[in-house]
Amino acid sequence: QVQLAESGGGLVQVGGSLRLSCAASINITGINAMGWYRQAPGNQRELVAWITSSGTTKYSDSVVGRFTISRDTAKNTVHLQMNSLKPEDTAVYYCHADVPIAPMTEERYWGQGTQVTVSS
Repeated sequence: QVQLAESGGGLVQVGGSLRLSCAASINITGINAMGWYRQAPGNQRELVAWITSSGTTKYSDSVVGRFTISRDTAKNTVHLQMNSLKPEDTAVYYCHADVPIAPMTEERYWGQGTQVTVSS
């Protein structure tokens, strides 16, 4: 079982910044990919950003140029730096980790979620 502990959410004004962190209970160099999804009320959960074990990153079109995902392997933590925040970024943000459990097989783990609210 892998635990993911998120932190860094909160209330911020439009144009402000927040940094989310996701600390894993295992060595993240063994995780295929980690990232963030978000879910606003009435909406489906959507991918925000992810980073692979090789450092490849991917972003939703809605956050390109504003959000940056990074890894700190020494602390087994992934960060999401969010700048130029907009009201539409308001959501619960969930960290995920895709952990290999067998050849060609992985299991996805989720954090508990952290609320981000952007006020106008």
